Amino acid sequence: MRIAIVDESASRASVIEEGLAQLPGCELFVLTERHGLLARIEEIAPDIVLIDLGNPSRDVLEEYFAVSRALARPIAMFVDESDEESIGASIDAGVSVYVVDGFAANRIRPVVDLALRRFNAFARLQADLAEAKGKLAEREAIDKAKRILMQSKGVTEPEAYAELRRAAMSSSRRIADIAEAVITAHELLGGRA
Repeated sequence: MRIAIVDESASRASVIEEGLAQLPGCELFVLTERHGLLARIEEIAPDIVLIDLGNPSRDVLEEYFAVSRALARPIAMFVDESDEESIGASIDAGVSVYVVDGFAANRIRPVVDLALRRFNAFARLQADLAEAKGKLAEREAIDKAKRILMQSKGVTEPEAYAELRRAAMSSSRRIADIAEAVITAHELLGGRA
């Protein structure tokens, strides 16, 4: 596993390294400079990013939240103090785990495990949502194509669906693809459905 540790303090970064010392097959990358951080993280391509901010100013937090939003990776962030607004902003920014006043070597590995699990669970939810939205869009396209066929050919709804199905089978395409073609052709001919 490739882990990027972002910490401007080398001594605090060593605490994280100590907490990960027992993790087998782990490759650690310590980044201590904020300048060009996103590019360096993308270059490393870590499996997880651990960010230790200690007691950051509002501007520094916002800067790291911007980095978090741009990365599609699990992120664990350590801060010494926080408020509800910062916690909410961290969630909105895609931070998987936001640890307040819990920076200790023995807590690092459980935090890494939690960040990975939460990120993967959230990714599964997003994939399920995208799939559901896709199926809904297909269903809407099929319904619209049926209405077009019903209006233009004077057929019933089951007959319109059977025609879409026949066209899909004969062309080895999905019904949703045929429905999209019917809608596009109808729109090109100036029709409304």
